[in-house]
Formats: sequence, structure tokens, C-alpha cells
Amino acid sequence: MAYEVKTLPREGGVAEFLAGVEPPRRREQGFELLAIFGEVTGAPAVLWGPSMVGFGEVTYRYESGHSGRSYKVGFSPRKANLVLYGLDWYGSASDLLDRLGPHKRGKSCVYVTNLDKVDHEVLKALIRRAWGSPSPLPEA
Repeated sequence: MAYEVKTLPREGGVAEFLAGVEPPRRREQGFELLAIFGEVTGAPAVLWGPSMVGFGEVTYRYESGHSGRSYKVGFSPRKANLVLYGLDWYGSASDLLDRLGPHKRGKSCVYVTNLDKVDHEVLKALIRRAWGSPSPLPEA
């Protein structure tokens, strides 16, 4: 059975999506992240799937044959935390993350509970580094 890519870019909708985020504080932080990512990347925000805001685009193809498109960096304002995508591929940004403030790390994601408690200059440096680096995904 072929793999079906479910997370694809949608036309427009970023502001509308963020306006509907609950609770209100998470909504505010979503708009704040939109401004920060936009400032650093200079790229337009695109809604990917129902809940991810991405900047830039990469295409990839794995040796297994799986291929697709994704955003280079992005975020999702979820109820439990803010998820920041593409900023730490398998520990590549440990030096900056050690200075970010309270967060948790995944394979390529950073989870932040409160944007007010992280160092915004370090966050911008993380985004800048990820944006300027080649994608760790195998190019198509």
C-alpha cells in the first residue's frame, strides 16, 4: 500500500487559523511566533495541514521511495505547548537550545510551554540557523 501524504499546504488561512486557536493566550503566542518567524525568514507563512504554520519549502525522497514536500521551519500553537519545527535536527542546535529557556526537545521539534519565558534573541538565532542550513531531508 502506498504512503499517502496528509500534511500539504493550504491556500491562505494562516490568520484565520491562528484567530481560532484556544486558549486566548496560546492564540496570542501563535501570532507572536508568526511575526518572529516572518521577520527572520522573510518568507510568507503557509498553513500546512489543519494546524501547522510553515515557512519555505523543501522536497525530499528517501531510499525507500517515500517522497514529499514539507516546510523548512514552522510552528503549531497547540493547547499543551507551542511546537517549533525544524529547529533541532537530532541535537544539531544543542548549543543554542541550552540558552533558550524552558523547553523540551524531540527529534526535530522544540516544545515550549510559555513563549514569555524563552530568550527571543536565542529563538531568532535558532530560526536563522535552521533557515540558512541545508535541509537534513534527502533531496528529491
